[in-house]
Amino acid sequence: MMKKFLISKTRRLRSTPFTSRLEKYGVGGYTVYNHMLLPTFFESVESEYEHLKNHVQLWDVTVQRQIEVSGKDSYKLIQLMTCRDLSEAKINKCYYVPLIDKDGNMVNDPLVLKIDENKWRICIADSDVLFFAKGIAGSFNLDVKIFETNIATLAIQGPKSEEVMKKVFGINISKLKFFSYDYFKFNGVNHMISKSGFSKQGGYEIYIEDINSGLELYDQLMKEGKDLNIKPGCPNAIERIEGALLSYGNDMDNNDNPFECGFDKYICLDNGIDYLGKKALQNIKKKGIEKKLMGVKIDLDEINLIKEENLLDANDNIIGFLRSAAFSPKFQKVVGIAMIKSKYCNVAQVFKVKINEKVASGEICNLPIL
Repeated sequence: MMKKFLISKTRRLRSTPFTSRLEKYGVGGYTVYNHMLLPTFFESVESEYEHLKNHVQLWDVTVQRQIEVSGKDSYKLIQLMTCRDLSEAKINKCYYVPLIDKDGNMVNDPLVLKIDENKWRICIADSDVLFFAKGIAGSFNLDVKIFETNIATLAIQGPKSEEVMKKVFGINISKLKFFSYDYFKFNGVNHMISKSGFSKQGGYEIYIEDINSGLELYDQLMKEGKDLNIKPGCPNAIERIEGALLSYGNDMDNNDNPFECGFDKYICLDNGIDYLGKKALQNIKKKGIEKKLMGVKIDLDEINLIKEENLLDANDNIIGFLRSAAFSPKFQKVVGIAMIKSKYCNVAQVFKVKINEKVASGEICNLPIL
C-alpha cells in the first residue's frame, strides 16, 4: 500500500476559484495539473464512474489553462506548433490538435479555438505550452501577443447534462453542435460554452471570465440539477481509460510521436502548410513506427499505478510499458493504456506484469476498450 501524503497549498500550487465549493462538497483527493489542484475523487472513483455514465456531474477543470494568441501572425504561430492542418479553421469551432516539436515528438494535445481571424485560444493539457509558444514566436520573429488568461472552466458531463444546461441557459443550448462553441447569457453575463469535455458521456465546457458570475453559476447548476441527481465530479480515470481519452504526461509524453499515439488523422504531410517537425514526421512515416498505444486488460482486482511498469512475455522480454490503469467495474479486472512495441501489437497477445510485488497476467486489446 502506497503511503498517502497531504498536499500543501502555496502560491506555486494554485487553487481555483471553485476550490472552496469542492471542499464544501467533500473532495477526497487532489492531483497537480498545470501547477493547479485537480480533484481526483469525491466518494470513490468506482462509484463516480457509474454515476457519470447514468446521470450528470459538475467538474471544476480550471486546470485546463487557456493560452491566448493574438496578432497578425497568430495563425502562423498556431500552425507552426501543430501537424494538423488548420488553414481552413472556422470561428465557433473547436479543434483537437497534437502539438509537436522539431523532432516530431508530442508537446501537448490541446483543444484549439479560433476566436477571430487574429485571435486563437489553446486549452492545454499538462505541460508548459506558454513557454513553448513564446520560444517559437521569438525564434521566427512573429508579431503576436501570447499570455495565459485568467479564465476558469467548468464542465457539465453525463447523459443528463443537456437537461441541466437548458434549465440554466435556455433551450437554444440544444442547438450547439459537438466540438462547436457559442456565447450564452447567465444573469446578464455572457459565457463562452463549447459542446466538448474529457468524457465519452457527452457534455459542455463553460469558459468563465467573470469569476463572480462563475461562482453564482456553479451554485445555480447544482441547484437546477438536483432533481437530475447532479453531483460534483472530476475526470474519471476508469471512464477515460475505457474510452481511450489520452492523457498527456500519463499515456504519452515528449518521447512519443503522434503516429505512435494513434493521431494519424490529425497529421498533414503532403500539402503546403509548414510546421515544426514536418520533415521528422515524413521520415517516421517512411520508416514506420516502433511502438504504439494499445489497450490492455489485466487479471487484478485493484491497482495503484504511480510509475510506468514493464510488460513482459513468457521469456521475460519487455514487450511494452503500462502507462495508465484502473480497476473496471464493467470488465471486473484492471484496464489500462500501454505503449507496446510494434511486433507485439496483436490483439490477445498475452503478457505478465509485476505490480507491488505481485505478478499478474494480462492481454493486449484495441482502444477504446469495449
